[in-house]
Amino acid sequence: MAIKHYKATTNARRNMTGYDFSEITTKTPEKTLLESQKQNAGRNSQGKITVRHHGGGNKRAYRVIDFKRNKDGVIGTIATIEYDPNRTANIALVHYEDGVKTYIIAPKGIKVGQKIESGADADIQIGNALPLVNVPVGTFIHNIELKPGKGAQLIRSAGTSAQVLGQEGKYTLVRLNSGEVRMILSTCRATVGVVGNEQHELINIGKAGRSRWLSKRPTVRGSVMNPNDHPHGGGEGRAPIGRPSPMSPWGKPTLGMKTRNKKKKSSKLIIRGRKK
Repeated sequence: MAIKHYKATTNARRNMTGYDFSEITTKTPEKTLLESQKQNAGRNSQGKITVRHHGGGNKRAYRVIDFKRNKDGVIGTIATIEYDPNRTANIALVHYEDGVKTYIIAPKGIKVGQKIESGADADIQIGNALPLVNVPVGTFIHNIELKPGKGAQLIRSAGTSAQVLGQEGKYTLVRLNSGEVRMILSTCRATVGVVGNEQHELINIGKAGRSRWLSKRPTVRGSVMNPNDHPHGGGEGRAPIGRPSPMSPWGKPTLGMKTRNKKKKSSKLIIRGRKK
């Protein structure tokens, strides 16, 4: 999809960009694959805000995505490529030969009418899902499982991809989008190709109201708060932080602070950390 620029009728419009939706083939989703979504504006069951900056925005229906890709040996045909308000990537509607319809994340270069399949015997072509043990070294993949049969958890966002680097015993070495190299069980499945809609990161929101449509509420700086609201708050005029490190609202150090659990079991599967 190309990026659409707007005429500078206002200051907000001057640098605003959007999608031209040239890849999208239909505006109406498949009704049988829709579910309702409850909006809780970042509140828990007690009504307390547990996640800040959530709330408002447009009402959305959830599109049920097939992250497991476990219909082995059944050929599917790409029927439509659709916009999904719940994620950065586009989605593709697949019609299988046995009459089942599912959504998958649309890889880059996929076309309406293209055939896809899943299973160990599937060809190495865009949109096909295979166990990692059957994927050749150097292949770009997305939609990667971490536990066999659980469904894809990694590399699902627009424009992302991972690369298979080799096999090591029952594990496959994979370089992730962050630059991290880790071992993933070879029985886990992944889909061949790169996630589409890669120009998503180039979109300029342009104005505050457009963020509100996306259910994003404003972020208030700690330095403009009072001392009882934030460690950076208070002081006369514009005061410095006044601490050795910037702090979170709850008094924890933030800048460069490691948050990963040192005892985490999966640390031994990480060969090389992500590139900073």
